[in-house]
Amino acid sequence: MKDVRIIKRYQNRKLYDTFQSCYVTLEEIAQIIREGHEIQVIDNKSKNDITYMTQIQLLFDQERKSLKPGNTELLKRVIRSEEGTLTGYIGGLEGKLNLTFEMPAAIIAEDFKPAFVAGLNSSMENSTTLN
Repeated sequence: MKDVRIIKRYQNRKLYDTFQSCYVTLEEIAQIIREGHEIQVIDNKSKNDITYMTQIQLLFDQERKSLKPGNTELLKRVIRSEEGTLTGYIGGLEGKLNLTFEMPAAIIAEDFKPAFVAGLNSSMENSTTLN
């Protein structure tokens, strides 16, 4: 397992990668994650772990920049789900389908990503409301 890369978030909202000893953007953090590295984002002042909120912000930023129209029906299903959160919705799907979305490294390798993501997107677009 790779070491966890610590990212510090300062009061000025800048993100500092302690491994590379430089400031990074959300897009650069996304690339670090895509490369398979684990990250932990720490608020420098409070020392709180803000990894989850940073990753949610990263997803929002990527959705905002996407050229493809978003799937509002999927978002409605997420909002209407029991917890009303994306992670709650996905967790509910995992439970109902009796699976997890953690895949072996070989499946997630670059050669398989396009087919997997296309299949997942197609499944989500064609699925009916589970609630």
